[in-house]
Amino acid sequence: MKLPNRHRKTTMDEKLNVLRAGVLGSNDGILTVVGVLFSVAVANANPFTIFIAGLSDLLSCAFSMAGGEYASVSSQRDTEKAAVAKEQRLLEVDFASERADVIAYYQARGISEATATAIADDLLSKRPLQTMISIKYDLEIDRYMSPWSAAFSSLISAASGGVLPLLAMTLLPSNLKWDGTILAVIIAVAITGFLSAKLGNGMVKIAVIRNVFVGIITMFIHYFVGIIFGHYF
Repeated sequence: MKLPNRHRKTTMDEKLNVLRAGVLGSNDGILTVVGVLFSVAVANANPFTIFIAGLSDLLSCAFSMAGGEYASVSSQRDTEKAAVAKEQRLLEVDFASERADVIAYYQARGISEATATAIADDLLSKRPLQTMISIKYDLEIDRYMSPWSAAFSSLISAASGGVLPLLAMTLLPSNLKWDGTILAVIIAVAITGFLSAKLGNGMVKIAVIRNVFVGIITMFIHYFVGIIFGHYF
């Protein structure tokens, strides 16, 4: 008797989660950097100052998101390892209860008590720990997400998103700088909204409109922050 085969599903879920996190990281990078760029550009027209401010924000955003992702995945991995250790102890001190849990698991899926008992005994005789981890937590032993991979992915996605408004604001001719940056940001957040909806099986039109609206509001707010504080300093 084999355990329920979740390997392919789990692998696909992990890939989708990584892609979804990458898309959202890119979106954060876009909005964070353009916000700083607009505030600084309104208050100070010096191109080098604008570039340094945008670059500094891009780096801080990317490393902040990477650190948060590393901490989050590390915490998840520690929780999963603790669950494995707990089941290992239970198998040693309370095997009868563990066996009953496996039988109940298969009975809940419409299998007769006699067949569920036979399945439980077969699985627990061959792979007791993996059986309990799979049934109770839908996990596989030693299949833990790497916090370093998650952190690197978040770092790259956030930095990639932030590069677009930074390049638009610093490299476009002065007569196209503002319009070009606004257009670039709107297109970029529309794309991230579209991708996030597709990956999350959400409503594409609403996601795109919502993302574009948030992008415009972000630029609007930071533009006026720059005007207000640039007036006093």
